Amino acid sequence: MMNPFLQVALGGAAGATARYAVYRAIAWHGPGFPVATGVVNVLGSFAMGVLAVALAERLGNHYAPLLLSGFLGGFTTFSAFSLDALTLWERGQVWGMGIYVLTSVVLSLLAVVAGLAVGRGIWA
Repeated sequence: MMNPFLQVALGGAAGATARYAVYRAIAWHGPGFPVATGVVNVLGSFAMGVLAVALAERLGNHYAPLLLSGFLGGFTTFSAFSLDALTLWERGQVWGMGIYVLTSVVLSLLAVVAGLAVGRGIWA
């Protein structure tokens, strides 16, 4: 079995690379509204739900450092989310910031719930 710290490092590198690929694929990221960050956080939350069930029910938690802490930790972007929200605030886009924070948090929570449901439906 691979060392858990090595799993986190390798998973984190892969997750960060995947996040960058999403940023490159979504043309709306940048000086406008931070859509890519929101998309990454919602997708990562859904994947977290699915993988949490898959690991607990089928695969065993020995892959959790690689997939949950590593890959999804590198893929999701709470620090980027925070910076994007603050940037909207500083630009005077208070409503935009509020909508961004609210929709990101609510959609990410719903995505975890959906991921758990999908994972339980598949593996439980």
